[in-house]
Amino acid sequence: MNHEKAIVVFSGGQDSTTCLFWAKERFNEVIAVSFDYNQKHKLELECAGDICKKYGVEHHTLDLGLLNQLAPNSLTRTDISVDTDSPEEGVPNSFVDGRNMLFLAFVAVFAKQRGINHIITGVSQSDFSGYPDCRDVFIKSLNVTLNLSMDYQFEIHTPLMWIDKAQTWKMANDLGVLDVIKEETLTCYNAIKGNGCGDCPACKLRKNGYLEFKKFYMHGA
Repeated sequence: MNHEKAIVVFSGGQDSTTCLFWAKERFNEVIAVSFDYNQKHKLELECAGDICKKYGVEHHTLDLGLLNQLAPNSLTRTDISVDTDSPEEGVPNSFVDGRNMLFLAFVAVFAKQRGINHIITGVSQSDFSGYPDCRDVFIKSLNVTLNLSMDYQFEIHTPLMWIDKAQTWKMANDLGVLDVIKEETLTCYNAIKGNGCGDCPACKLRKNGYLEFKKFYMHGA
């Protein structure tokens, strides 16, 4: 157990909730920070708050409404439908320009005010859905930039960076929170908790990962 404090960028979805419990096992105190960027489904924020309350994690929600104004996309606008398949060129319309950069920058400011050096985020280069701000090179670059910009030593942890969804399910199982992730998280782009709608890209990725996890790590259980 590391006796330092850590902050988790927290959405209440599968990946960030797995990271939350990963952090709770490794750090003496964990704080979760969520963002309200006028996403379509406020249930995401409610879900994040419920998980933190249930498992005794201090939770803060920061207002980032400007992101909606700057970067219209299918996660913030009701008149834009989420891409069901990856486009042949460019990024999916569920990608929010600058989101992870801004999330991590604001969390870093928050962390410094609290004397916290460790930041955890659930981005993954293995299952990054074509999002450029989930790549390891971006995280490492931003880590250096944040350190320089505030003359402070941040360390951004990415427990999921090099693992796929099946291995993320395995991590949850190893942490003893498989049922929590299955039933209490919200990954679905249509705001349905647990198994979700089953049709959106997030649900398909989650379901396929779970089936692989059962096949390769649970011996078909």
